[in-house]
Amino acid sequence: MSSLLHSLRRLPTISYVSAILIFFYLPIFVLITYSFNQAQYSLLWHGFSWHWYQNLWADRDLWVAAGHSLLLGVTAATIAMTIGGLAAITLHRYLFSGKQLLHALVFVLILSPDIVMGIALLILFSLINIPLGFWSLLLAHITFCIPFVVVTVYSRIVSFDPDIFEAATDLGATDMIIFTRIILPLLWPALFAGWLLSFTLSLDDVIISYFVSGPGFDILPLRIYSMVRAGVKPEINALCSVMFAVTVALVVLSQLLIRKKK
Repeated sequence: MSSLLHSLRRLPTISYVSAILIFFYLPIFVLITYSFNQAQYSLLWHGFSWHWYQNLWADRDLWVAAGHSLLLGVTAATIAMTIGGLAAITLHRYLFSGKQLLHALVFVLILSPDIVMGIALLILFSLINIPLGFWSLLLAHITFCIPFVVVTVYSRIVSFDPDIFEAATDLGATDMIIFTRIILPLLWPALFAGWLLSFTLSLDDVIISYFVSGPGFDILPLRIYSMVRAGVKPEINALCSVMFAVTVALVVLSQLLIRKKK
């Protein structure tokens, strides 16, 4: 009887969580299902087919754009993780003039609309004569990824026991030894999480990339956007399904690495 009452009390919570999960994941499952639909334009099911994945595999231009996005995402995420991690450590460990202002500016960049940042970066690149292409995209992606890395790493480092650093200093450790032997081993899950977040943000950004991209360097989000404007085709469903599978694989890999480290 008590277990039944306990289950009834949990029913509203379970129903609410289930509704949220269905709201988020049902469209994704519908998209994956229709990527195997034999029909090209009909929303009715006409049979199972691998045809659209075969077309996706044979689309050379799409693979070139995917390679560009992968190169851009890995490079931007790595640089943003390095700069953002160092910035978070500096904000936590050192006192300097303008520290509070710098901390506030990090959140301003996160809350700024993408269209504002895209136009601002376009004006900046035009003023300093940076040609639109790979380098403009790389600088733009690093810019909007750094604040997310700072917040992720900073939220981790503030949970550290400050006595650890004081004990290391008392034992004669320099700042470099503290950084390499204490801070980095403790911070690596947050750094890795910041890298994954930056890579994901870079991989699916459309608005900022639209303003700072050039004709000589095509990336996957803009390629998908141009394809969708003519109508959602099964090839797009197949491509989005592959991207979702890659995202799930990255999440599973990150969880396995963190669990192995623990």
